[in-house]
Amino acid sequence: MDRISALRNVEDALRAFENGEEDLSGTERRVAAVLRTYATDFDGEDDVFRAVGDPPIDGRVVVAPSKPAARERVLAAAGIDPATDDDPPAFDLERV
Repeated sequence: MDRISALRNVEDALRAFENGEEDLSGTERRVAAVLRTYATDFDGEDDVFRAVGDPPIDGRVVVAPSKPAARERVLAAAGIDPATDDDPPAFDLERV
């Protein structure tokens, strides 16, 4: 899915919400599905990983080619630099 298609799909989801055809939770699911499809298509053959562990890591989802790369992306997204942080949060990664 390219960026224009993703934006159109999000726009369709918002329009359905505005018209009362979809509730908020349904709209959130549609938008999340569009984003997930866009992200996995954008990054090619990469996998989707969810971090499970201590805050602020828990629940973060990244697209990466491997677990080590996913670990780096989760830490970066949380603003944590393992080179300078003496006690980074503990977490595991699961494929989504």
